Amino acid sequence: MSRIRMVGAAVTGLALALSLAACGADEDPLAQETGGASSGGAVTVGSANFAESELLAEIYSQALESKGVEVKRSFNIGARELYLKALQDGSIDLLPEYNGALLAALSSGGAPEGVSKPEDVLGALKKVLPAGTEVLEQSSAEDKDTLTVTAETAAKHNLKTIEDLKPVAGQLTIGAGPEWGERYQGLKGLKEVYGLEFKEFKPLDAGGPLTVNALKGGQIDVANIFSTDSSIVQNKFVVLDDPKSLYLAENILPLIRTEAKNDTVAGALNAVSAKLTTENLTQYLAKVQVDKQDTATVAKAFLSENGLV
Repeated sequence: MSRIRMVGAAVTGLALALSLAACGADEDPLAQETGGASSGGAVTVGSANFAESELLAEIYSQALESKGVEVKRSFNIGARELYLKALQDGSIDLLPEYNGALLAALSSGGAPEGVSKPEDVLGALKKVLPAGTEVLEQSSAEDKDTLTVTAETAAKHNLKTIEDLKPVAGQLTIGAGPEWGERYQGLKGLKEVYGLEFKEFKPLDAGGPLTVNALKGGQIDVANIFSTDSSIVQNKFVVLDDPKSLYLAENILPLIRTEAKNDTVAGALNAVSAKLTTENLTQYLAKVQVDKQDTATVAKAFLSENGLV
């Protein structure tokens, strides 16, 4: 039986069903005219509410603009449950996504057993995308959810893997974004796959400064931090291995409304994916998170240094 069951799938499924009802059974709400690239209008690029997503969205935006595509920006929308609704109702046309997390969010029956490698995840994802949307070429860049602890906590409890948390989870407080409490790749999956029940869950932010600072300050003992986050190296945090593969491959790829895609748009975005790696994404994200450089400046540097403008 499949393991991945996500509240996000129910949310997006309900939203799509309501839209179909409003438009009539023979109409596709995702095919409504919104002035996307296919009609010569602007492409609205969205992002989630964390630094990496906003940086990737800005890279996409500038790559499109360099090819003469008019772009509107609608960044920092929120968690996946929110921005998928925005994609479905036409508020946005495009945003960066993560193949494994998106598959989990859209799969009502869950991913088939053994689906964890990038190409397998991509194949499964294409089968569950909402009508009127598609994904373009995925990059080799990967950013996974992690369970991360301080070096002191790791030493105290002899923690190397998520499985090692089982004897002590009841003594520990875990922190993450609010939506993580209801996600399978959050508390639900940790309980089902690893048998973990923590003393307390503190809703903070999605791998952002609230979560990082709470871990540093001892307000939480375990944190959900993204694997490319500069804070891991800066603070010598310990990322716990995931031997049971709760977290699938998380390769970055563009998710786009079909009506917003044309050869120019697809070509520009696929060229970005071809140059994007885990290493260079980590490097450029550090310029935003550590060096406090403006996202637009960092995106421009990435595109220039990789011959994309």
